[in-house]
Amino acid sequence: MALFIDSATVTHGIQLAVAPVFLLTAVSGLIGAVAGRLSRIIDRGRKLEEGLRLNSEPELVPRWQAELIMLRRRGLLANTAIGLLTLCAFMIGLTIVVLFLGETTAFQIERLAIYGFLAGVLCFMAALGCFFAETLLATRVLRFGGKEV
Repeated sequence: MALFIDSATVTHGIQLAVAPVFLLTAVSGLIGAVAGRLSRIIDRGRKLEEGLRLNSEPELVPRWQAELIMLRRRGLLANTAIGLLTLCAFMIGLTIVVLFLGETTAFQIERLAIYGFLAGVLCFMAALGCFFAETLLATRVLRFGGKEV
């Protein structure tokens, strides 16, 4: 694998490889948002489990058990979203490396860059779907004026 010394080629390679970095910024922001939601899910689950263990209000037990089931589903969706976002970030990172190497060396693997980028975008879209589903589940337990939404 021979490296090109031409600075114009290297500069163009950097410019080409930097474009997917904007997607990485979106991915990191979404990971933070989903991780925050997952943290709240875990905290609420712990509180409900403690209430069930202490059995301080027996009339609320069925409601708390139903909410725990919903929290488990939400947690699974949030974990799946984080996993997909992590895979997306890896694929976009791989795309950046491949684009840079393809531009600055004689190593020609443009198809790998295309597949890596498309796989990253598909993972991002799937993670958005999980995030949307988790949000919908979260709003199902809301009560406004005593009535469920």
